[in-house]
Amino acid sequence: MSSNSKSGAKPRLACEISADRILAARISESGGRVSTCAAHELSPGVVVPDLIENNLRERDAVRRVIQDTLSSIADRGRDVIAVLPDAAVRVVLLDFETLPTKRDEAEAVVRFRLKKSLPFDVEKARVSYHAQPSVTNMKVVAAVALSSVVEDYEAAFRDAGYSPGVLLPSMLAALGAADAQRPTLVVKVDARTTSIAILDQEQLLLFRTLENTRGVTITGEQLAEEVYPSVVFFQDTYHLNIEQIFISGLPQLGGAAPVLRAQTGAEVRELVSAAQLGSSVDDSIPLWRMAGVVGALVS
Repeated sequence: MSSNSKSGAKPRLACEISADRILAARISESGGRVSTCAAHELSPGVVVPDLIENNLRERDAVRRVIQDTLSSIADRGRDVIAVLPDAAVRVVLLDFETLPTKRDEAEAVVRFRLKKSLPFDVEKARVSYHAQPSVTNMKVVAAVALSSVVEDYEAAFRDAGYSPGVLLPSMLAALGAADAQRPTLVVKVDARTTSIAILDQEQLLLFRTLENTRGVTITGEQLAEEVYPSVVFFQDTYHLNIEQIFISGLPQLGGAAPVLRAQTGAEVRELVSAAQLGSSVDDSIPLWRMAGVVGALVS
């Protein structure tokens, strides 16, 4: 959602705050692989992801856990990609014929279009967008969150001694781990949301975040039922079939994979692969939890 790294380079550290844990990772010197990672649990109720309400109910506790987690893997650098919960950020796809060439004018147009799709005043929000030009129009990926919510997260990192130069919602960060040259469905589950994205030729064509009251206990059948309307909409709109599916956030793919494969005929895999991690990465942290930080770093 923002980029103000002091060095101007992409940070080599990423740290994700979620409702139950803080997970951090560092990319290798050569890039392309995560070289080390660490995670610490959060007590229930310390972080409550939300679009409108204060997310960090015990900011000092969050600061301590950020400090403990990052200090165990950080080198001398203090710039970090901060990965925020999907429930704290609204991501919207907008279609335009064109956008103004001046950044401030384009942002004003994007803000105007966002007004009716938000449960809060867009003038009190941080807005970041990325334009995806195509032959016929321009599809804009906009991420928007209340300034007060974002500032709380930023302050927790700064209080811990780190500079959150880049901020990303978890699902957008996770997409960096996906090879999406062909029609690709990415599904990410967390304690409060199920996020669904469909990409082709590395372009984001569909994005939805659904409330998930079941958390990671959601069954394969339930997940497939939630995902199916998005698949049908994509196929009807773009006249393409999903060719591969990546899933993150589920302890076991066993329940979801056969149902999604039956619906689409596509191969189903874990979003984060062992090939994206170095040999020294702590194997006690499961791959299914790592999509946000890995995607943020390897993209």
